[in-house]
Amino acid sequence: MVSDKARAALAALVLAAGSAGVVATLDSPRGAVACALAGLVAAALGWAALGRLAHPPAPPPEPPPAPRPDLDAALEHAPLALWRLTSGTQPLALNAAARRLVAPGRAVEPASLLALLDAEPGRRVVTLPTEHGQERAVLAVSALTVQGQAWRLAALAPIESELETEALAAWRQLVQVLTHEIMNSLTPIASLAASAPALLEAGEHEELQAALAALARRAAHLQGFVERYRSVSQPPAPTLADTPLLPLLQAVQRLVAPAWEAASGRVDIAVEPASLALRTDAAQLEQVLINLAQNALQASAERPAPRLLIEATLSRGARLRLTVADNGPGIAPGLEGRIFTPFFTTRAGGSGVGLAVVRQLVHGLGGTVRHAKRPGGGACFVLTF
Repeated sequence: MVSDKARAALAALVLAAGSAGVVATLDSPRGAVACALAGLVAAALGWAALGRLAHPPAPPPEPPPAPRPDLDAALEHAPLALWRLTSGTQPLALNAAARRLVAPGRAVEPASLLALLDAEPGRRVVTLPTEHGQERAVLAVSALTVQGQAWRLAALAPIESELETEALAAWRQLVQVLTHEIMNSLTPIASLAASAPALLEAGEHEELQAALAALARRAAHLQGFVERYRSVSQPPAPTLADTPLLPLLQAVQRLVAPAWEAASGRVDIAVEPASLALRTDAAQLEQVLINLAQNALQASAERPAPRLLIEATLSRGARLRLTVADNGPGIAPGLEGRIFTPFFTTRAGGSGVGLAVVRQLVHGLGGTVRHAKRPGGGACFVLTF
């Protein structure tokens, strides 16, 4: 279907052409001039119409979307304190949690708190000045685009109470384990020590020697327990250096592979890309991987073909990710939160310090370690640096 603009342009061109024909047939100069001028006007109108057809006017800008009441309400009552950061101006509080943090009586120094927000994009732990002293919080600053405008958004989440709750729970678990382990040694020691004078008076030398031997064993066990506790509570300071990961994983593979092969298993490694390197203490990171490999072998020893995979890759944010995964039975449900507690163990005769030492060393190297569930089963520990 031909539009109105197209019809107008066509009519103007036809009129111009007709005027030119009339001019060609007229003998009167005045008439020829008049017809020529009319033809020129018609041609100009036609040319303008064709230009508008080739370059249609831009549509009017769409009005900004109307605010959504449900979204505004969710933002207003979000538990995170949110600010919009703009260079050269004061941070703009976006919800009630942000306004409460700088309200009178909440922050001792609102200016100091707002100054913390002026940070580069990323996540960090900061200390907030409050009327009760200082409180730790997680600050996350993100760069994003909202309706075509560049924003910097700051989110602040106080975590002091959550950290205190987690610390109290960890200490409670640790005290329970310590009490159980120490009492298991002290109870027979106290009983044997109490019976020793009676055995001595009765001349029961063989029984006395057996009691003394038992005392020595329990004392040695208790001494070993204290040494293990020292290894957990006092990790050595790391010596950091740029370390290529492929040679390090190959060295770990050579160390642990014989034990796995003796159990009819194997150890595989993967580094992608092969040039991956990490600034770390190579000896401590090697010890971490050896501890995890030994735990995996103990858990997978009953499997017909135990397998261990140690993999190094780059995750989102260019962070290094080390994964140690086996095909054993995995961590029993409900115990995931306790496996890193010192001296907690589910294996008979286990010391319960392996994973605790792993976590201490990884944290000392500036990383984190966690247990991850695998779709195919087995245990999987993820180290992130």
